[in-house]
Amino acid sequence: MTPDRGDQERAREARRILDQVTRESDGVAGSALARAGARARDHFAGQDAVGEGEGGATDPIELRGRRIGRALSLVLGLGLVLWLSAQLGWWQ
Repeated sequence: MTPDRGDQERAREARRILDQVTRESDGVAGSALARAGARARDHFAGQDAVGEGEGGATDPIELRGRRIGRALSLVLGLGLVLWLSAQLGWWQ
């Protein structure tokens, strides 16, 4: 027995409503924080280098270089913030 057109329409509508409820049930701050965390994780993991080579290949040296460069920039940025805060006397 095959489902008729009405059953398919009801199932499609039910899936749409469930997807909408799932999207709306996420808290605004929670989902925004999760998205920001995922973007930062992907950035520091160098995910933008994956599949960028010829034919969709990933160059492992370029991937490692991006990861190392981004880690160094994070460390140097934090060091600069600490040095500037010490210069301004925030740590006295």
